[in-house]
Amino acid sequence: MGFALQYCCSLLFVTVLLPAVLCCSQDFFVSSRATFYASPDSLGNPTGACGFGEYGRTVNGGEVSGVSGLYKNGTGCGACYQVRCKNPQYCSEDGAKIVVTDYGEGDRTDFILSLRAYTKLARPNMVVELQAYGVVDIEYQSIPCQYPGSNLMFKVHEHSRFPEYLAIVILYQAGVNEITSVEVWQNDCQQWRGMRRAYGAVWDMANPPRGALDLRFQVSGSAGVKWMQMRNVIPSDWKAGAAYETGIQLA
Repeated sequence: MGFALQYCCSLLFVTVLLPAVLCCSQDFFVSSRATFYASPDSLGNPTGACGFGEYGRTVNGGEVSGVSGLYKNGTGCGACYQVRCKNPQYCSEDGAKIVVTDYGEGDRTDFILSLRAYTKLARPNMVVELQAYGVVDIEYQSIPCQYPGSNLMFKVHEHSRFPEYLAIVILYQAGVNEITSVEVWQNDCQQWRGMRRAYGAVWDMANPPRGALDLRFQVSGSAGVKWMQMRNVIPSDWKAGAAYETGIQLA
């Protein structure tokens, strides 16, 4: 995935029941338009506005998308959608299941798909014909993300500087709810300190607490607003570029 993996030693405790909060999907489709962008390998953009880096290029097999209105100032990063086009002559029934990794505006489009994702919209042997349209009418719905065998991770962003500046990115977020707030426990004053959304899915903090870090984050969706709390999720000797596994699968 382009970064070293390190694992938290202690398992975490969670303040909410994950399936109830994070697994509900919409049961209706919304009409819109989609286009695609070309890249040499047909995958995602490693410099996308969500801040995912290499993960944003290859996650979900490179079936990813930039979005405009659905970006929601970065809150929409990591969301998953089923996208299918409407021309029965060229379009497949299931379409593509994509992960939002970037921001992008097109000709009245909600999605700018990677070429690998765009080809999934087409029926077999109809890819070239569908590409010729450039922009197609589509319908989409929000769905849970599928990451078999992968747990939620916190990646320490490469721009972090131990110990005075910490930036994190949340990877393998599943469900259809949005993460709207992230906080770190400040043990010496016995209170939670809010992290700032720097951009996209990147949260940061100057002068973070010393020692292993307890985090909590707020999720918002159809089930309301809930907090998830995790102990010692980031070790005391955290390193820029490392990712720390939580032991939780947001199925």
